[in-house]
Amino acid sequence: MPSGDPMLSVLGELVVDLLPVPEAGAGRDGTAPQYVARPGGNALNVAVAAGRLEVPVRLLARLGTGPLAQHLRRHAELAGVDMGGFVDAAEPVSLAVVGLAADGSADYGFHVMGAADWQWTDEELAAVLPAETAILHVGSISSWTAPGSEAIARLVARVHEDGVLVSVDPNIRPMLAAGPVGETLGNTAPVVQARLDRLVALADIVKVSAEDLAWLDSDLYDGQLDDGQLDDAAERWATRGPALVLVTDGGGPLRIARPGRPLMRCAPPSVTVADTVGAGDSLAAGLLSGLLSSGVTTRSALEVLSDDGLRRLADDAALVAALNCTRVGADPPTRAELTAARAAR
Repeated sequence: MPSGDPMLSVLGELVVDLLPVPEAGAGRDGTAPQYVARPGGNALNVAVAAGRLEVPVRLLARLGTGPLAQHLRRHAELAGVDMGGFVDAAEPVSLAVVGLAADGSADYGFHVMGAADWQWTDEELAAVLPAETAILHVGSISSWTAPGSEAIARLVARVHEDGVLVSVDPNIRPMLAAGPVGETLGNTAPVVQARLDRLVALADIVKVSAEDLAWLDSDLYDGQLDDGQLDDAAERWATRGPALVLVTDGGGPLRIARPGRPLMRCAPPSVTVADTVGAGDSLAAGLLSGLLSSGVTTRSALEVLSDDGLRRLADDAALVAALNCTRVGADPPTRAELTAARAAR
C-alpha cells in the first residue's frame, strides 16, 4: 500500500508519432507527403493527460536514443509528470507513422525493431516504482512484448498482492501482435492473448476498445462487433477478475461493466473531431485521475462505488477523451479546460 500521498504510476512505451499534414500536399508527383513529429505512445499519453488534470503521476518509461528522445522527456515534464520513473536506455526510440481516414480514425505503421520500450528488467522496475503508488496502469505493446513483458507481469503480480489498484489497457496493434512483423518481435496471436490473459486476471480495472475485443476474442467474433455483442463482451470480461471494465466504441456509447451489476452506458459528448489519436489514452487518464481524486484507491472502495458516482467519473473521462479529439494528435485537456467544458454542458 502507498506510504505517502497516493500516486498514479503509468508503465509503458514512449513513441514518436509522425502525423500527416494534409494541407501541405505531397509535392508535384504526390510522392512527398509531409509529416509532423509529435510525442506519443499509450503510457506517455496517459501520464501527460493525468498530469494536465493535476493529479500526482509518475511515468515509468525507458527513454531510448535518437534526436527526438529529449522532446519526449520534455513533453512529460511540461505536463507536470514526475520524472523519477525514466530510465536512460541504449536502444532506439519507437517510431509510428500515422495515417488518418476521412473520419479522423488512425492507422499506424511501426518502426520498432530492438526498441527500448520492451527491454525492462526486474531491477529497473523495482528502482523506479514509487512507494506511493495507489494505482498502476500498464498496457499496450510493452505489456505483451518480450522480454520486458515478463518483468512487467511479475511487477503486476507483486503490486496486486500489495493491494495496489491495477489498470490494464491491451491497446492491441495487430501489425505488432501477429503476422510477419509481429513474429520478428516474438509475437503471435496466441502468445499475446496468453500474456494479456494473465494481466487481466490480476487487474482491477480494464479499459478495452471494441477493436481490441474483436481481435482478442476472434474465436467468438468475426470482424466488427454489433451492439449486442459488445454488451455481452463487456459483461463477460467483468467475470474474468476485474472489478470494473470499460469498453470503448469510437463515437458509440461507453460500456461500463461490473461483476453482478447491470451494464451501464455512457454517451460520449458530441464534438467536431480533428482526429482520434490518443482518445482511448485520454479516457483512461480521465477515469484513473477521477478515481484518485475521489479517494477510490483500493479494490474495496472501487467495489462499493455507487452507480451514480461511477457514472459521474465516466462522464468526465468521456469528456476528457472528446476534448482530446478536437485537436490534432494526442493533446488532452488541462484541468481548467475540463472544468470549463463540464460547466458548458
